[in-house]
Amino acid sequence: MSESIEESGQSAPEGAGPRGAPERPRRRGGGRFGRRRVCAFCVDKAESVDFKEPGRLRRYISDRGKIEPRRKTGTCARHQRMLTIALKRARHLALLPFTAEHIRVSGVFPSRG
Repeated sequence: MSESIEESGQSAPEGAGPRGAPERPRRRGGGRFGRRRVCAFCVDKAESVDFKEPGRLRRYISDRGKIEPRRKTGTCARHQRMLTIALKRARHLALLPFTAEHIRVSGVFPSRG
């Protein structure tokens, strides 16, 4: 049927891909994946995560009051498990809120009942 450019003896134009289409410039780097974040607890060589430090624990809670995932905070699996337990204990002892202030005030989630 159709001969390829190499078989017919013709050379491909400069900057053209294998099918004659213009070749796209290749992107360096991995796109949106940057450098891997380092666990803050491993850097401090912390053996445990203390629930009595609400200032430090607040960094790992979203503005909605949810626990941030590992991929966002950069904590290792071991410390993420400890962090989750510490956050839940701090919430239970009223050191940290279960929900964000603006949700409690505005009543975005009306009481069911």
